[in-house]
Amino acid sequence: MNLLLSILASDILPVFAIAGAGFLLARFAGVDVKILARVVFYSLLPCLAFRLLVTSTASGPNVIRLMFLAVLIMGAMGIVGCVAGKALRLDSKLLRAFIMIVMFSNGGNYGLPVVRFAFGNEALTYATIFFLTGSVVTYVAGAFFAGSHRKNIAGALEKVWKMPSLYGIGLALIVLAIGRPVPEAIMRPIVLLSDAALPLMILVLGMQLERAVWPAQPRTVLLGVGISLLVAPFVALALTWLVGVTGTARQAAVILSSMPVAVITTIFALEFELAPEFVTSAVFVSTILSPLTLAPLIAYLR
Repeated sequence: MNLLLSILASDILPVFAIAGAGFLLARFAGVDVKILARVVFYSLLPCLAFRLLVTSTASGPNVIRLMFLAVLIMGAMGIVGCVAGKALRLDSKLLRAFIMIVMFSNGGNYGLPVVRFAFGNEALTYATIFFLTGSVVTYVAGAFFAGSHRKNIAGALEKVWKMPSLYGIGLALIVLAIGRPVPEAIMRPIVLLSDAALPLMILVLGMQLERAVWPAQPRTVLLGVGISLLVAPFVALALTWLVGVTGTARQAAVILSSMPVAVITTIFALEFELAPEFVTSAVFVSTILSPLTLAPLIAYLR
């Protein structure tokens, strides 16, 4: 019990404290979450990805294995969500919304800071690779959820190529291939911007939660949340063993896979008219309940 309380206090509570500040900024100061989210997405996250990779000791095969694992876990969770949703006899739109909340976890705003606090910078490097791979899968899957609307499919796929973080990774790989250090005049601003990434990502999380609504269809929401928080860790643990991912990479992959429902699911739900109130409720409920599952999971992984 003391270990769990220590993990809650040192690894999870700081995230909720900063998210609480973001909630208050959105509620009482009228801060626009879209502007702050764009700052993080287009400038800070690419710098974080670049910095972590060029300073990392991770080997190429381990990175490729981790990227494959990210795709595998998300695919497996999509299958679990599909089976559970069909068992509930959900209609087409609600089924796709249900699959989304099971499949997409909040690896960015919430997962990366928790991994950093719980397991350190090396795990954060692997977590960033895992998260960015998952982001690509998320947008590609978003094209599927768009159904037969070609404009929506094209728009979802186009967003993949507009992810600045992918170019940050590409530049980092070029630097590593060349084998020469990045000039200090370039690296210093990148370090400063990357240092700002995690706290601002948590602020964005809190500001997005400020939009939460009372759960629609509470039983279905709780089932989806239960799969996200309780089933996902076991799926991730099994697949990390199968793929052969160990050490800090395993810690990062399992934690990010076990995060609450991703906030981006609310964007997909609104864009494609897939039960947005249901999805927003799942994001809120899963985030609030997540400390109860993350604390023992972190203790186990340590």
